[in-house]
Amino acid sequence: MLEFINVTKIYKDKYTAVKNIDLKIDKSSFSFIVGKSGAGKTTLIKLLIKEINPTEGKIFFDGEDITELSSRKIPIHRRKIGVVFQDFRLLNKKTVYENIAFAMEMVGQPEKIIRREVPTVLSMVGLSDKANNFPNELAGGEQQRIAIARAVVNKPELVIADEPTGNLDPETSYEIMKIFSEINRRGTTLLMVTHDRAIVDTMKKRVIELKNGKIIRDTEEGDYYNVF
Repeated sequence: MLEFINVTKIYKDKYTAVKNIDLKIDKSSFSFIVGKSGAGKTTLIKLLIKEINPTEGKIFFDGEDITELSSRKIPIHRRKIGVVFQDFRLLNKKTVYENIAFAMEMVGQPEKIIRREVPTVLSMVGLSDKANNFPNELAGGEQQRIAIARAVVNKPELVIADEPTGNLDPETSYEIMKIFSEINRRGTTLLMVTHDRAIVDTMKKRVIELKNGKIIRDTEEGDYYNVF
């Protein structure tokens, strides 16, 4: 469903963030992207959501070359992707229900659908009883669950998670990963950027390692560190 073909991104200061990236992500797969800070992980995400364009190369999503998308079509492309951030990025003046509903309102979903889907995703992340709470009334793990619910409520084809367990304790992190596993089991493609060695080693999913803007390892059922 997703393919990078010889993708390079050079920023205006001549910094090469990624270089000659060839990468294919299959539909309904679950992959980790690992690497030290500055390896190019964030640039890959920005390229995927069309926040930036590659200097060279092509990126295909569902067979469409997104490097050629007009500005009018970019919002349509982004509706196919849900993003979960490390810092949650919830709206503190809106309730949990309103945070999730807002994501649906932004893409023009009718109120009838919103009233049906928001309780459904809240149940999926185990927070049906928190619908009327505000984000600052919730623990960090609960806030991340809400961020996940918001990312999946519009049924995206791809969910990108950027360090989703970075601010969480190990026990909470594993609970969050159970939710991501369930989302993937239901058919959504998962692409997760992480520094969490324990999570990667336990999950045994595909591991794509970046270093200095290049893919240096692509291993099925891999570990965080290459032991060979």
